[in-house]
Amino acid sequence: MKRRYLIFTIFIFAGLQIQSFACTNFLVTKGASVDGSTFISYAADSHVLYGELYHWPAATYPDGAMLDVYEWDTGKFLGRIKQVKQTYNVVGNMNEHQVGIGETTYGGREELGTQAGAVVDYGSLMYIALQRSKSAREAIKVMAELVNEYGYASSGESFSVSDANEVWIFEMIGKGEGKKGAVWVALKVPDGYVCAHANQARIMTFPLADGKKSLTFSQRDKILNPEVECFYADDVISFAREKGYFNGKDQEFSFSDTYAPVTFGGARFCEVRVWSFFRSVKEGMDTYFDYAAGHDLKNRMPLWIKPDRKIAVEDVMDFMRDHLEGTPLDMTRDLGAGSYGNPYRWRPLTWKVDGAEYCNERATATQQTGFVFVTQSRSWLPDEIGGIFWFGVDDAASTVFNPMYSSITKVPEAFATGNGSMMEFSFNAGFWVFNLVSNFAYTRYNVIHPEIRAEQTRLEEKFINETKDIDVKALALFNTDKTAAISLLTDYSVKTGNETVKTWSGLYVYLFTKYMDGNIKTKVDVPEGYKYHVPTVSQPGYGEEWYRIIAEETGDHFKMPAGGGH
Repeated sequence: MKRRYLIFTIFIFAGLQIQSFACTNFLVTKGASVDGSTFISYAADSHVLYGELYHWPAATYPDGAMLDVYEWDTGKFLGRIKQVKQTYNVVGNMNEHQVGIGETTYGGREELGTQAGAVVDYGSLMYIALQRSKSAREAIKVMAELVNEYGYASSGESFSVSDANEVWIFEMIGKGEGKKGAVWVALKVPDGYVCAHANQARIMTFPLADGKKSLTFSQRDKILNPEVECFYADDVISFAREKGYFNGKDQEFSFSDTYAPVTFGGARFCEVRVWSFFRSVKEGMDTYFDYAAGHDLKNRMPLWIKPDRKIAVEDVMDFMRDHLEGTPLDMTRDLGAGSYGNPYRWRPLTWKVDGAEYCNERATATQQTGFVFVTQSRSWLPDEIGGIFWFGVDDAASTVFNPMYSSITKVPEAFATGNGSMMEFSFNAGFWVFNLVSNFAYTRYNVIHPEIRAEQTRLEEKFINETKDIDVKALALFNTDKTAAISLLTDYSVKTGNETVKTWSGLYVYLFTKYMDGNIKTKVDVPEGYKYHVPTVSQPGYGEEWYRIIAEETGDHFKMPAGGGH
C-alpha cells in the first residue's frame, strides 16, 4: 500500500478526554535484565515543561517544621504539610537509596479529577516520597499516607516505583469534590517480567486482601514484608459501588475498567506505546494489534509479560526512541512523514476535514519532551554507587542519556534548575542546545538524523563503559572514605553532563554548516596551486518516491516539454 493511503478515520471518541497524552513508562525487573539491575524509564512529554535536572540535597529539620507544596505543572501554591526530620538526597526522579519514581497521567473519570482543599498533587507525591523513602514499598506507603491526610490534587495517575530489588506499578485516582483523598492499587511486578504504562490505567483485577500477600491501607504497617505483592486503598471497591460505577462481585472488580475505561484514544494513543514495547521483547504480541490500534477494546493486553530475552540499559534507552517503526502504524511511512521520513506530527493530535475526524499517531518518542530518563538500580553495590539516573533533555530519539549517580551533591550547570526556561533561551542550557539539533533535524529527518544517531550511540557506549570503571574506583574509595567516593561520582557526573552539552553545541554547528539551504556540503582539501577551494555539493532533493507522488497527483502541471527547455 502506498504511503499516502495510510490514513485512518476515527469513528469513536466517546468518553475520550483530549489531553496531551504525555509521558511513557517502561518497567524492567531484576530477573528480566542482563545484569540484575532494575530499570524504569520516563519521558516527561509536555509542550510547556522545561527540561532540567532537579536536585534536593539531604537535610535535617527541627520538630514542627512545615513544607510548602507547589503544584508541579503550574507552580501554584497548594498549602503546607508537616516536614519529616530527615530527608534524603534526590537527583531528578531517583534518590540516594536507589529508589526511582516515574508517572503517566491517564485522567480517568472526569468528575473525580478535582478536589477542593487538596494539598498534594501527583508531582509533589513523587518528589516528596523520594525525599522520605529508602525502598519502593516505603515510597508507596508514603504516597498513600500523604493523599489520605492531605487530599489528592490531580486526576488519575499511574506511577512506576522501583528500588534495587523490586519494581511496582501503582495506580491512583481522586475521589472528586466532597471526598478527601484517593483510591488506588499497587502491584509488585513479578521478577523476570516487564511492565509498562502510557496514559491509560492498566491494572484490572487484583488479589483481595489476605493479610499476607495482599494488604489494604489499614494494614500498611505490614507493607515492608517482602511477601506482600499487592497493596490497595480500603475503599477502592466500596467507593466505586457508592458512586454507581460497579455492582459486581469484589473478585470481579477491575480498577482500570471502573475508573478509566479504555476508549479508542486510550488504546490508539496510549496503549499502542505499551504494545510496541512489548512486541520488541516478546514474540506473539501482534495478536493485540487490533486492540492497540483502537479497534478491539475487549482484547486487553496483559499487565506484564515475560520477555524472550534479557534487557540491557541501552535497550531501555532505545525503547524510549520508538516511532512505531516496523508496525502498520510506522510514523516514518505514512503521508505525514513527507519526503524525508519525519516521524513527528505537529499538534493537535486530532483534526477535522469536511466534518470527519482524523488522528495522527502518538508514539513513545515525541517532539514535546521536556526530559527523559532511565533509572538503573543495582543491588550488588552500595546505594551511593548503585543508583545511576540516566538523564537526557528534549526528544528521546535525539537526546543523549547522561549518567548521573543518584548520590551526587550537585548537578551539571548545563542541566541545572534556573539555567534558562521555556521562554528564556540560553546557549549554555542543555534543553535549548538539544532542541537546536533536533528541530533542525526535523526539516530533513532521514538525511540528518543518522548523524545524530551515530554521535548519540558513540557517547552512550562511552558512558556505559566509563561507569564500569567509575564503579570500581568509587567502591575502592567507599570502603575507606564514603565522602571521597561521593565526591568522585559527583565530579564525574557533572563533568560528563557539561561536556555532553558542549559536544552537542559543536554537533549543531557541524550539521547546520553541512546541511544549510537544502544542500549537503562536504569539505575538501585545497589542491596545490589554489588559494581556496569550494566544498563539494550534492542536492538530493525530495527523493524519487516523493517526486512520483507529486507527478501522479498534479498531472502535467509541472511537466516540462520533451527535449528540455532548461
